[in-house]
Amino acid sequence: MRVGIVALMHESNTFIPETTTWHDFEADLLLEGAAMQERMAAAHHEVGGFFEQLAADRIEAVPVFAARALPFGPIAASTVARLVKRLLSALGRAGPLDGLLAAPHGAAVAESEPDFDGHWLTAVRQQLGPAVPLIGTLDLHANVSPRMVAACDALIAYRQNPHLDQRERGREAAVLMARTLRGEVQPVMAAAYPPLAVNIAQQATAESPCRELYALADKARNQPGVLAVSLVLGFPYADVAEMGASVLVVADRDQTVAARCATELAQVWWTRRAEFDTTLPSAAEAVERAAQLDGPVCLLDTGDNIGGGAPGDGTVLAHELHRRKLGPAFVCLVDPEAVQASAAAGRGTRVGIRVGGKHDHFHGPPLEADFTVRGFFEGRFSESEPRHGGMMEFDRGPTALVETDDGLMIMLTTRRTFPVSLNQLTSCGLEPRSFHILVAKGVHAPVAAYAPVCRHHLRVSTSGVTAADLNTFTYHQRRRPMFPFEPETRWLPQAVS
Repeated sequence: MRVGIVALMHESNTFIPETTTWHDFEADLLLEGAAMQERMAAAHHEVGGFFEQLAADRIEAVPVFAARALPFGPIAASTVARLVKRLLSALGRAGPLDGLLAAPHGAAVAESEPDFDGHWLTAVRQQLGPAVPLIGTLDLHANVSPRMVAACDALIAYRQNPHLDQRERGREAAVLMARTLRGEVQPVMAAAYPPLAVNIAQQATAESPCRELYALADKARNQPGVLAVSLVLGFPYADVAEMGASVLVVADRDQTVAARCATELAQVWWTRRAEFDTTLPSAAEAVERAAQLDGPVCLLDTGDNIGGGAPGDGTVLAHELHRRKLGPAFVCLVDPEAVQASAAAGRGTRVGIRVGGKHDHFHGPPLEADFTVRGFFEGRFSESEPRHGGMMEFDRGPTALVETDDGLMIMLTTRRTFPVSLNQLTSCGLEPRSFHILVAKGVHAPVAAYAPVCRHHLRVSTSGVTAADLNTFTYHQRRRPMFPFEPETRWLPQAVS
């Protein structure tokens, strides 16, 4: 048996005016064939899980194509055409396949194709034909579309946020593929779409209310004939018709079982919808609270969430910390201009510079202050533990450390980097425990890395293209009515096969 492996992943924030281009994929991941296996087989990623489990089942893995770019604006139309053409060409060169394992993200939006994951999965299905099993994984921030469901025999979403189970979900999908090819099961799938936008701050799967909902999904998974159950929390920063929550159930041969199970779970979720909205403290409130707590305290900057496409140069919390003269504190800002200015000044020099707030006007103005330049670094570091996104190698580009007299340490980087590894700090000689407050530009992704050193994590309402307050965005394409935008929304539970 020969099973192909493809991955095409992007989380697209439609509130960012710039587009994601071919260069962005080249800068992150754009591979074919053996190079794909060499780079990804050991990764804490679903593709690594595909390779591992296929080998365990003595099935030949055929690496076909992998592309990924850091979350940012919608994918440019020209880039979409190149990506799909290259994917389909690589698939054609792979030769006859008995099955295909796919890793879409599920929240990719393109200028020309709002449902980009549905678009490329449909193209792949057409090239494979109807008889070849196509089984995929999804990020739990996916906005699932009927086209995605129709193109695949089964879709399995991550179950953890932070995403520490990606490799495990890849193995789960590969096990299902092996069972399908051996004729032990015949997967069929149904989806339910409650009109619900889940606030990003309520998407921690180990915390209430997600914890209780996922416990119900575990019980549903144990029902006779059920092969997989996925609760997909959605990505609210994509203004598309598919935006919002969904439930996916895969059953063995029985569409009725899949539809009933999906409907039942969606109904429970809908009755608890109010629990999936929340209000977070402001920057001033969060900093005040952090100052009273035993440190270290991690402040999660929701409005400048790099994992949701934000620029990573938001200064809202940096301004508040500087105003309050609270130190020692740590903030990382993407600012290649300030890196160069610091380098020109030299290590140990006291210099007045403007840092952050330069990408746009959504994330706070630049912070202008006198800093002492503490050091320079090339910006590369590794992470061996499973972390959100499954990444192991990072490159933030040339990096500088500068510090105010009050102990506000700012790491200035050239490139955006997910704050999912403490090695981001330790590789520059910083001890995370030495800070009372550490700002991480994310909502849930940084928690796995920062939990071993931080006594408290506070999610903070800050402005930006990933703001937790969804009322700050103007939607044009989302479903209407939809909770919580229209609080009186009514919904009759139903499943789509």
